[in-house]
Amino acid sequence: MAVVVNMPRLSDTMEEGTVAAWLKKVGDKVEEGDILAEIETDKATMEFESFNEGVLLHIGVQEGETTKVDELLAIIGEEGEDISELLNGGSEAAEPKKEEENTKKEAVIQSDSEESSKSEDVEELPEGVVVVTMPRLSDTMEEGTVATWLKKVGDIVEEGDILAEIETDKATMEFESFQSGTLLEVGLQEGESAKVDALLAIIGPAGADISGVVANFKAPAKAIKENEPKVEAKVEKPKPASVVTSSAVEKSYEHTPTPVTANGRVFVSPLAKKLAEEKGINLTQVKGSGEHGRIVKRDIENYIPTASMASVGKFVPAGQEDFEDMPNSQMRKAIAKALTNSKFSAPHYYLAVEFDMDNAIAFRQQFNSLPDTKISFNDMVVKACALALKQHPQVNSQWFADKMRLNNHVHIGVAVAVPDGLVVPVVRFANEQSLPQIGVAVKELAGKARNKKLTPQEMEGSTFTVSNLGMFGIDYFTSIINQPNSAILSVGAIVEKPVVKNGQVVVGNTMKLTLACDHRTVDGATGAEFLQTLRAYIENPVTMLI
Repeated sequence: MAVVVNMPRLSDTMEEGTVAAWLKKVGDKVEEGDILAEIETDKATMEFESFNEGVLLHIGVQEGETTKVDELLAIIGEEGEDISELLNGGSEAAEPKKEEENTKKEAVIQSDSEESSKSEDVEELPEGVVVVTMPRLSDTMEEGTVATWLKKVGDIVEEGDILAEIETDKATMEFESFQSGTLLEVGLQEGESAKVDALLAIIGPAGADISGVVANFKAPAKAIKENEPKVEAKVEKPKPASVVTSSAVEKSYEHTPTPVTANGRVFVSPLAKKLAEEKGINLTQVKGSGEHGRIVKRDIENYIPTASMASVGKFVPAGQEDFEDMPNSQMRKAIAKALTNSKFSAPHYYLAVEFDMDNAIAFRQQFNSLPDTKISFNDMVVKACALALKQHPQVNSQWFADKMRLNNHVHIGVAVAVPDGLVVPVVRFANEQSLPQIGVAVKELAGKARNKKLTPQEMEGSTFTVSNLGMFGIDYFTSIINQPNSAILSVGAIVEKPVVKNGQVVVGNTMKLTLACDHRTVDGATGAEFLQTLRAYIENPVTMLI
C-alpha cells in the first residue's frame, strides 16, 4: 500500500521547508534509511531519510520549491500502484496507521483550526488549552529524555520561558514554550524518555478539565517508560570477617547503601549529579534532603563517606562486589549506533606517519609572542588538514549508497570528549580561516560542547574529522570514521626523542598521526599523497601563511 511522506519538522521552530535537492527520482527503488532529499529549514540544510521501503511514485515538491510542514512531499509504494486517489483526495485518506495517529495528534494541538473541527476521532480541547509534544530537536532525534523541568505543575508560563532541558541523541538543549498560560500537566518526569511527538506537557487556563486529553496522549509515553532499563544498585553482602580484638564479636561489618530512587532512577538535580561525578561520589550512598528526597547540591557538599568498622581496628573488612547499572543516555545510544554502523559498513584501513615537529614548535612559539594571539598545535593540524584537503578532494569526499560526493568546501569536525561521550562540533570553511580564527572557533565550540550548549547545526556538515588525544599523553591510536566522511585523522602527542639528522643522532621532537580511510572512496596511494602534503605544511608551518 502506498505511503504518503509529508514535509518533516526538522527543527523546533520549523514551519515550512524548501527542497534543496532530491537524491531519488520517480521510479527509483527506496530502502528504509535511504536519503530521499536535502531539506532547507529555518536553521540549516538537512538530509531527510526515508522510513519506508518501496518505489518513489510521486514527488510533490520540486527542487527549490517550498511547502508547509506536514504537506505532501512524496509518495512511496509498489511499482505501478495506482495513487490517483491519494493525489486527488490528499494524504489523509491513505496514511498508514502510524501517520494517522500523528495527524490526530496534530489535530489536537491545533484544535482551533478548521481541520481540527472536522476530526471525528479526536476530542476537542477546552478553550485555550494547548498540548506540547516532545519536539524533534535534531534531524536524527527519534526520542528525547527530560533532563530537568524548569517549571512545575501550577506555574505560570510565559511565551519564551524555558520549560525544560531535553536530552537528545546529540546534546542537552533548552526547550522554550511557544504558549502562555498555566502548566496543567507534565507528561514525563525527569529522567523519563518518550518518542518525538509524545505528550510532554499541557498548558492552558488554570482549572481547565484536561482529563480526556491526558488519557489520549499518555499511552505512548507509558509504553516507552516500561521498556526503559531501571537503575539498580546491587551490593553483594560480604562473608563474615575475621575477629581481631574480641572473640565475642563475630559478625562482619556490613554497609547497606540507601539509594534515593524514583521510578527506578536516582532522583538528583543536574548540578548535584555533576558535583558527584567530579568528587567520585556514588549517588546511591547519598541521602537527599530536597523535595521528595531529591539529592541537591548541599547533599553532595556535605556528604561524608561512612567509615568502615575496620578503620577503628575492630574488624578486618571482607571485599565486596559493588556495581550500578545506569541507563544509556540518548547521546551514548547515538554514538553506539553511528560508530557500529561505520565500523562494520565502511572498509577501514590505516596509514601511519611520524612528523618532525621542531619547526612547528618554533613557529608556534614565535606566533604566540604576538599580542593577543594564542594558537595550539591542534589548531595548526586543523589548518594544515584544511589546506591539504583542497589539494586532495578525494579524501574530502563522502560515500552514499548511490553516489560519491566530492566536496569543494572544507568543514572539519573536531572530536571533543564530554562526560556523556563524544561530540564533533564543526569548524566551517576551515581552509579560508586564519590560524587565530581557527583557534577561537575550536575553543568556543569545545567550551559549548562541555557545557552542553552546542546546537545540532554546530555538529552537522563535516567533510573530514580530526581526533587529538595527544594532550592525554597518547602517542598513537586509530579512530573510527565519522560517516558519511571518507577519512579521520588521529593525532598523538609530541614526543622528545633521539632522531637522526644529517647523519647525526640528536634530540628531536616527533608526532605520530594515523589516517583512517574508507577504501570505497580513498585508495591507499591517494591517502599517502594526502599525508605527504600534510607533512609539508606541518613540518614547514610558515607555508600555511602564504
